[in-house]
Amino acid sequence: MAAWRSLAGVQRLLGLPGLAARAASSGGAVNTAALQVPPGSTPARVAPAHEEDAEEVPLFAENPDYHGFNSNPVIDVWNMRVAFFFGISLAIVVGATFVHYLPDRGMDKWARREAERKIKEREARGLPLLDANYYDPSKIVLPPEDEE
Repeated sequence: MAAWRSLAGVQRLLGLPGLAARAASSGGAVNTAALQVPPGSTPARVAPAHEEDAEEVPLFAENPDYHGFNSNPVIDVWNMRVAFFFGISLAIVVGATFVHYLPDRGMDKWARREAERKIKEREARGLPLLDANYYDPSKIVLPPEDEE
């Protein structure tokens, strides 16, 4: 019984008509006055009893904290929270993770590792870190001078 009552509360919070109606028909103690909605209307806006009362009320007068998701204030707040959670929180977390695991752009990390390896190798051989001849001049093959 308590589960049906809590389901009916969630149903009213979210504006879902089916759950509370099933709870009420199965013998659950549900406040049926809160569940009665005139046919042809949505739970967010109940049709007025008289035709002269049928003028449209602006959403900001009805709900000053209107976020643009729904005319029902409760659903509007929940939809706003869900949208911001998925749109902001998850985008930041997933986006930061994606950027962190991107490949090394420009191979900067590889170049640093290679330079450190070359420095250790030259220090082990007793050679200077920098040499005027990057390549061994005896191994460079130059074209003959008569072909200019």
